[in-house]
Amino acid sequence: MSSYDSEDVPPIKLGELNSYSRKVYTTVKVISKTEPREVTSRSDDSTHRVSEALVADDTGSIYLTLWDDAIDDIDEDEVINIKNAYVNVFRGSMRLNIGRYGSYEILDESPFEEVNLENNLSSRQVEFSGRGRGRRGDRRGGRQRRW
Repeated sequence: MSSYDSEDVPPIKLGELNSYSRKVYTTVKVISKTEPREVTSRSDDSTHRVSEALVADDTGSIYLTLWDDAIDDIDEDEVINIKNAYVNVFRGSMRLNIGRYGSYEILDESPFEEVNLENNLSSRQVEFSGRGRGRRGDRRGGRQRRW
């Protein structure tokens, strides 16, 4: 397996992920990437580019959401070491996200010989309870204001 510097979190295989996985440290191979599309942020109306990359290791595969510069940095057939990522549910399927507190680095060598595309975690339908959100799906959480 690859080294994870001084991190206290052990690396995890994709086949072990679930919809509540946090602090994900893993190494994956990029199998394919979708064409980037533009989206507008709900919080500040800024425009961002987003793309989905199918990534895999020897235990499974999942879609990794790539934003802005990461789309240009990460190419198909590259092996990347992902640190402090998380899983969320988007339109009923699990997605791996690097997020603002996560990071990645491109590796020269793969720690595994084969990848497992049969166990695609994103192809499973997952119900998302919306926990941690207000009554109306408000991302701020906390008590709802009445106007």
